[in-house]
Amino acid sequence: MKNTKYKVIIIGSGPAGYTAAIYTIRAELKTLILTGPETGGQLTTTTEVENFPGFPGGVTGPDLMAKMNEQATGLGVEIVNDRVVKIEKKEDKGFIVITSNGKYQTEAVIIASGASARWLGLPSEQKFRGKGVSACATCDGFFFRGKTVAVVGGGDVAMEESTFLANFADKVYQLVLEPKAELVASKAMQNKAFANNKIEFRFEVSIKEILGDDRVTSVVVKDVNLDEEEIIELDGIFVAIGHKPNTDFLKEFIDLDKHGYVIVKDNTQTNVEGIFAAGDVVDYKYRQAVTAAGLGCMAALDTIKYLNK
Repeated sequence: MKNTKYKVIIIGSGPAGYTAAIYTIRAELKTLILTGPETGGQLTTTTEVENFPGFPGGVTGPDLMAKMNEQATGLGVEIVNDRVVKIEKKEDKGFIVITSNGKYQTEAVIIASGASARWLGLPSEQKFRGKGVSACATCDGFFFRGKTVAVVGGGDVAMEESTFLANFADKVYQLVLEPKAELVASKAMQNKAFANNKIEFRFEVSIKEILGDDRVTSVVVKDVNLDEEEIIELDGIFVAIGHKPNTDFLKEFIDLDKHGYVIVKDNTQTNVEGIFAAGDVVDYKYRQAVTAAGLGCMAALDTIKYLNK
């Protein structure tokens, strides 16, 4: 390591992390990004992004993250592809960030490690990610105009995904996984979905396999009550069974809520002075690239103010 001492260390390399780094380096604070296991975050698994400002013709997720990387490094941000395993307080002031391959000292930390979608665990699911399999209807729903899709899940998020997709798709299958015989979504969200004639519910099913060539063409589901399998022809499948924030390395160090998201006050400040958080690691509601970037800006400005005190 050339220099293990920094003014700011940013954990995570999605829109929140890169945006924060652009602001802190322009404030002449020596900045390091530790990318984590997925450089570029969840956007690197998406194809076309048409809702990020400044790209009237759209941009692919990997290209968008590459441009953010180029901008940050061009300004002087250092980037190390490494995974953080622990953060410790220094005896005097500041922190030691421990990674899989070393230790770094810093006066402030911005946590932008994001959240990962919970998946079904099927090999075919991973094969078709970005090719008909998605975990974000808001991001990808537009591409399924006039098509048939399925949403997996029975919670509020799943109902929101289905009703949103019904604005574009001709038909939406709501696949409620066994062993949940009843929906866990709120009554208001259930009623909204049930009232939409484009949405067809299938209860107590298991997803056996996702089929396709270059893209998804169908899904194999099994009715657990009838013990029968059925092939449903469709163009896309949206997995909405929750997200897991990437905060395991923070347990017992900063305050997390019951789902593992970082708890913040005054927008980005954690309960530990000098540690801020931004992006999907705190935002379980919106989870958009542009909101993550906005939170990254806020965290950076709060960090700059903290270091200038």
